[in-house]
Amino acid sequence: MTDPGLEEHQAAVYEIAGRRYDLRTPGFPEAIARAHARQQRPRCTCVPGGIETYVAKLHDGYVVKRMPETGNQHASSCPHFEPAADATGLRPLLGTAIREDPVSGLTTLRLDFAMSRSAQRQAPVPSATTAPSSARNDQRLSLRGLLLYLWEQAGLTRWQPGFAGKRPWATVRRRLLQAAGDKIVGGRPLVDRLYVPEPFNVDERDVISRRRIASLTAATAGPGSSGQLLLLIGELKEIAPARCGFKAVVKQVPDLAFTVEDRLYHQITRRLQPELALWNAADDIRMLMIATFGMGPSGVPTMLELALVPTTRDWLPVKDVFEHQLIGRLVAENRSFLKGVHFHPRSLGLVPCATLIDCSKAAPQLFVAANANLGMNLGTPSVLATEAKWVWQVTEGSMPALPWH
Repeated sequence: MTDPGLEEHQAAVYEIAGRRYDLRTPGFPEAIARAHARQQRPRCTCVPGGIETYVAKLHDGYVVKRMPETGNQHASSCPHFEPAADATGLRPLLGTAIREDPVSGLTTLRLDFAMSRSAQRQAPVPSATTAPSSARNDQRLSLRGLLLYLWEQAGLTRWQPGFAGKRPWATVRRRLLQAAGDKIVGGRPLVDRLYVPEPFNVDERDVISRRRIASLTAATAGPGSSGQLLLLIGELKEIAPARCGFKAVVKQVPDLAFTVEDRLYHQITRRLQPELALWNAADDIRMLMIATFGMGPSGVPTMLELALVPTTRDWLPVKDVFEHQLIGRLVAENRSFLKGVHFHPRSLGLVPCATLIDCSKAAPQLFVAANANLGMNLGTPSVLATEAKWVWQVTEGSMPALPWH
């Protein structure tokens, strides 16, 4: 999996052809370029004996990646570390919805939503009260799942005390585009279909608008692009009535309103009430949005499908007020952690809210049990029996003390 933004984390040290390098070592870019050409696999030295990685070529150079499903073998302080797939909700998606090829360095994604107008018209509209079948979820990424997957791949679920105040939208955008750089959707590069708006600056409004128009025009004017949809990732400012119908305003694109189809607007109000309620309840919640949209003949973009993910001010996804409280406490106490994500918004699965990566002996997983049944499940020996775990049983009272370093 891609490890973008490693410069913001503790530097990994690699052994390449008998010599050790980190990101700041002179000659490191040349060393990984040679390793790629010779099909050599650098070893990350975070644990005795090292762990094999591989080098992938991206459009702007080379990047060292962890081998598939080896993240939990790295030291918890290593930037390549991640919990085992069973503890992240990714396990059902690996090898089906997400297929990573260490030889080419490319990852092919299968989606359960339409990326063309014709396919969108043919696809059945999901019920507002019925979740997709587990079989279908096992094989394809939902719109929301794609957003969270890219968020993890971009390193935006990782937090260290030094990150405070250093995650402006420009950084988020850069890392998202880098994470999407080696992803393939429908046989085409994902970045060709992805629009992540640049930060808005009123003094450069006209220049930004021209770049946006040029980018969207190029994306919708290529061979075979007729009827093709694009993906938008941005921060939602509001969904409101328009002169005719409804519109969505994205914070990074305040000068361009996206038309929201009536069908989509009513789905949002029915199906996304928990996300909207959390957004309304806390002033420090951002509302992250991913949507498919098409450009009409008049140049006005129209959204066809949409998913929402609430986040903290620092872009850490949160599911409810209890996760929000826990993440706030972790940040306030200067802890380092990985934020867990639920790939299905109503999931009752045992996905940790966070995994601490600043403890010397283990990487404790922190769970928030908002109901008694989930708390009982977390207490059974069969659940993550080999992992240290901390549980806040909300129904029993205040948050317990956190595991120490």
